[in-house]
Amino acid sequence: MNEKTILTKGLKKVLGLTSLFIITIGIVVSQTSVVSILQGAGLGGGTFFIAILIAFIIALCYISTYSELALMMPKAGSISTYTAVSVGHFPAIIASLSAYVAPTAFGTLAELLLLHNVLDTITSSSFTIVALVIVWTFTLLNIFGIDLFASVQSIISFTMLVTLVVIGFAGIGTFNNQGTPPAQIIQDFIHPNGSVFTLVLAALWPFIAFEMVCDFIEEAKNPVRHIPKAMFTACIVLLFAYSLVAFVAMKLVPAEQLTKTDIPHLVLGQAIFGNAGKIVILILSITTTCGFISTGFATTPRLLYGMAHHKQLPPIFMRLHSKWRTPWIGILVVATIITIAILLFKKSTDGLLMLVISGASCYLLAYIITHIDLMVLRKKYPNYPRSYKSPWFPIVQIIGILGMTYAFINNSPSPELRLNVFINVAIFIGVTAVFAFFWVRYKMKKGLFEPEAIQQAIED
Repeated sequence: MNEKTILTKGLKKVLGLTSLFIITIGIVVSQTSVVSILQGAGLGGGTFFIAILIAFIIALCYISTYSELALMMPKAGSISTYTAVSVGHFPAIIASLSAYVAPTAFGTLAELLLLHNVLDTITSSSFTIVALVIVWTFTLLNIFGIDLFASVQSIISFTMLVTLVVIGFAGIGTFNNQGTPPAQIIQDFIHPNGSVFTLVLAALWPFIAFEMVCDFIEEAKNPVRHIPKAMFTACIVLLFAYSLVAFVAMKLVPAEQLTKTDIPHLVLGQAIFGNAGKIVILILSITTTCGFISTGFATTPRLLYGMAHHKQLPPIFMRLHSKWRTPWIGILVVATIITIAILLFKKSTDGLLMLVISGASCYLLAYIITHIDLMVLRKKYPNYPRSYKSPWFPIVQIIGILGMTYAFINNSPSPELRLNVFINVAIFIGVTAVFAFFWVRYKMKKGLFEPEAIQQAIED
């Protein structure tokens, strides 16, 4: 038995449609998603529903692209696999590391800070202690097996989704004179003003990251049917949930209160439930934060695991735990990066928004690359078997590229912040590009843009 066989006996195929759907919900919904929806509602009123619909369409485009690519090359490496086959290992490494590792770290930190802000309204606590306990609890849960992760994630994500829907329906039945009258909300929706396009970015963040469930493709029982269905179903469910919560927020809370606080979900909870709203929003905050962190620890290490199989990272990332068959080295590396970020930032929010937007902007670039991957592979492998085929090719991909490009260019509300975001994105990409250049040229001994044969990529 060779070293590779010893290191990687294989991931366990245990995830059905329900588990994949729940995991997808946990990946996508976060406190930052809810905050983005509520602040967008405050900024745009009924017009914001048009922005949500545009964001939903853009999300459907990239879900369709990822569905085809994932089932063509059913490997845990996801974008690193697709890009290596279409345009080479150099851009594959850049797209994978800059678009997923950095956003995982800074997104987790943002979630923990928001949770701490909500906790502070109930009782004082140490941010560092709370953050480290949560991070390392979910580190261990993910190491202890995909079965345990799926069970815990099901409870967390189900509670989170139910809480969101309860807030929405309870808000429908609550009446006050502080928000915008429903008739005015409907009027703004039917006759939107030009601000709708400036709101697309706020609406798009909550629809980012459905594709990360593709990193579980080697652990899915029936990936051909269940991976696309999990993503599309989750996207439709969240369109309903986000729209419901946005409507309730417009109806019950003055617009300026939604836009001038870091925790508008707490303001909404108190408007609906009074003082008990703190407990409801605490439940929402805990479940969204824990769900986001847990799935981050599950997906990113599997991306690193897949990259190692393609020789894009050191082989130690291929190592699976001998008992639980989880990529424990990658999990520990991600946990360590997040721990360092917590200790460096502590409770300071200075510059955090910029870093989160920077990481999210790298996400958008990854989506653009993925749409290009599909267009290249359709031409390069026209007759290759495809279990799922993206409809209306290449219109869907062109719409996706244009939407993501617009969101990237308009990634922040002020020119100064936008410039800083562009600089950070350049730094993220530059650092990974330096690593990718030396790794591909001198370790892999390949051309930077030399595509990998599709069969070789699958065998790896």
